[in-house]
Amino acid sequence: MDLLTLSVSASTLAPPILMLITALICLNQTIPVKLLWKAFALFSGLALLSAAISPLLQIMLPSLTERSLWLPGLITNPLQSWMALLVQLLGTVIGVFSSRYLQGESGQARYITAFSGVLALVHMLLLADHWLLLITAWALIGVILQRLLCFYSERPFAMLAAHKKNIADRIADALLITAAGLAWFEIGSGSLSALTAHVAQTEISPLLHVSAVCLVLAVMIRTALFPVHGWLIQVMEAPTPVSALLHAGVVNLAGFVLIRFAPLLQEAIVARWLLVIFGMVTAILAGLVMLTRISIKVRLAWSTVAQMGFMILECGLGLYTLAAMHLLGHSLYKAHAFLSSSSIVQQYKLQLLRSPGQVSATSLLLAPAAAISIILLVKYLILNGAWPWWWSVILALAWAPLLWTASDGESQSRSHYITGTGMIAALTLLASLLHQLPFGTNDMADTQTGIFALFGMTLMYFMQVALKIYPTRMSIFQRWSYAGFYVDEAYTRLALKLWPIDWASAQQLPSKSLTTR
Repeated sequence: MDLLTLSVSASTLAPPILMLITALICLNQTIPVKLLWKAFALFSGLALLSAAISPLLQIMLPSLTERSLWLPGLITNPLQSWMALLVQLLGTVIGVFSSRYLQGESGQARYITAFSGVLALVHMLLLADHWLLLITAWALIGVILQRLLCFYSERPFAMLAAHKKNIADRIADALLITAAGLAWFEIGSGSLSALTAHVAQTEISPLLHVSAVCLVLAVMIRTALFPVHGWLIQVMEAPTPVSALLHAGVVNLAGFVLIRFAPLLQEAIVARWLLVIFGMVTAILAGLVMLTRISIKVRLAWSTVAQMGFMILECGLGLYTLAAMHLLGHSLYKAHAFLSSSSIVQQYKLQLLRSPGQVSATSLLLAPAAAISIILLVKYLILNGAWPWWWSVILALAWAPLLWTASDGESQSRSHYITGTGMIAALTLLASLLHQLPFGTNDMADTQTGIFALFGMTLMYFMQVALKIYPTRMSIFQRWSYAGFYVDEAYTRLALKLWPIDWASAQQLPSKSLTTR
């Protein structure tokens, strides 16, 4: 084994091993909590340093590609390296924040144990090159995460969210096992690398088509797309660091899994269309619901649902590099947003003061054309065709609200327009530059699904325009939107039927136990 392979293997395996050691240490209930938090900070910091080695090697040695590790069924590649660094960075920051947030709370030892265990299992999922390891790691992540979601077990809504997530996880597990069984039977191996090689050499069979569909359905359920999104909104009853871990890390694993199976998905037309349709519907509906909410944490939760829909849509369109960028950017943003949610309230109030009041109808209609002009100009100047033309139009529709101006106040509107123009140009430039990072992904954009997605995003934009121009006529739609279009009601009734919650007893608990920190 050469020195390079040894270095990559050691730096890749160190984070899950160190976090597992931390979880095992914290099982000892006799150790003072302060020492347990110090142990977590030490081992998590060492894991972070180890996780940073592989991405640095990827930058210095672009030829460094997929490599097997010492242990069978484990593999490392460029995307896994970047994801491992992201996971450990977020885990370290959220863990240190938790040590201050949970001061004086009972059960901190079990919190550290579960938190470290989740991080260790996430690392193992990223390294998985075998169906059994992938399914086991993802299932155990859900089981241990439930202990964090139920940290305040006296809160009925926290228990409801945990029960709803448990239902989703078990359905996803069954679908993953079915997908694995079909693929294993077809190629005679449970290796994911063997599956990729098989797909590259021969046309996929009907069994592999069904396997891909089961995989996609499992991923969509785990990502909390419509209509099983409710539990992701209701985890607000868990401690804020748990919400940050879930929204910034765990739900994003679905994007990584889809990119890992990209060769299979590109050959499975039905699976790709499922991703495009459900991803687009989720992005549209969750985005509209988010506009009607006032609570900052609830808005952030709906934002996560919308962003997950958008990321799933990118995978369905074959834009895997953009999906990887989206995954990394969303994780960092959402972790910061949740951990600084107290200051976000003040920022939101300032944003409302700066935003235009009555929006000009002219700017509503012309903003997409102006946005697409800016995007195409930036792409032309840097000579980079990082994505197809229809994706530029979709981005223009998404960023067009930055160019909305007020119907009165010409100087203020001009200033707002200049700021929006600069932001769109900066976002386009940033996306183009990040597209050059060595993720090891291969884009396989599909024009047919791309035009379909463009139609859907155009519909969403004009629904936003209608809400701005005709707010009174759209009042019924706004009420439906505020209620999440009632698609979560049946799921909630199922969860309550399986796990009844004694709401009356919960109301008699001390008020301190029912307040959201």
